[in-house]
Amino acid sequence: MNEQAILLNEQEFSKRTIEILREIRTRHPLIHHITNFVVMNSTANVTLAIGASPIMAHAHEEMENMSSFAGALNLNIGTLTPYWVDSMIIAGKTAGKRGIPIVLDPVGSGATPLRTEAVKKIIAEVPVTIIRGNASEIMSLFAPEEEIKIRGVDSLETVDAVRDGAHRLAGILKKVIAITGEVDFITNGEQAIEVHNGHPMFGLVTGTGCAATTAISCFCAVEPDPLTAAAAALGYYGLAGEEAARISKGPGSFQVALYDSLYNLSEDTMLEKLKIKPVMNLPQQSYGVSEE
Repeated sequence: MNEQAILLNEQEFSKRTIEILREIRTRHPLIHHITNFVVMNSTANVTLAIGASPIMAHAHEEMENMSSFAGALNLNIGTLTPYWVDSMIIAGKTAGKRGIPIVLDPVGSGATPLRTEAVKKIIAEVPVTIIRGNASEIMSLFAPEEEIKIRGVDSLETVDAVRDGAHRLAGILKKVIAITGEVDFITNGEQAIEVHNGHPMFGLVTGTGCAATTAISCFCAVEPDPLTAAAAALGYYGLAGEEAARISKGPGSFQVALYDSLYNLSEDTMLEKLKIKPVMNLPQQSYGVSEE
């Protein structure tokens, strides 16, 4: 990979996040989701709250047309079928030819061979831009099967345990990998960023990880640098979660408050509370990640 520009510092990242959000709300990019049944409504609402426009489309017959005019393509394997994998590949190839960013959410990868093999097939055949997952899902992309700790779609691994392997894998694949957890870790294989925004309440509402991927999709629809887009989106989304948790009484009111916070989060609050930080000492690779 070519030498990258120096990363923004924390204050500059806050300002850039605000600029990207303004651009989303000016352009209202269309985000094409091929996503799971559980989160279609909630991720559509998140997309609207951010300022973009959602479309949920899965039929093979419209994949090429739909992907040709979207601002970004969001691929999510949460309720997986072979038909949908084919839809993702058709849409992904069209988006790739047109330079449209593609964000992949490997929901539950590592839990079953179907999911793990589907993710690897998509990565092999589609020019994915960003992969966003929890620690166990990302580990499934480079670690031996017996080392992966996952329960359904829930991670039993920590971000710290997989960041080394993810950093190296990102360099090999030449893609951005974003691992979300208590502290998010985003890397392109050369540079890395940590996001220290977020709240435990995210873990009590279904689909909040998928919504984080949707936020990334919205941001990369207008921001050409995928590392910056992913980090800024996760900072903004995590801070909205903090603000929502502050005023909610439990998981139900948190979900509603999250939509409101994504919509209403002020620029002053972002300047004051966003915690998006470049990683100065990059991790040493501890896993034998191969290019195969």
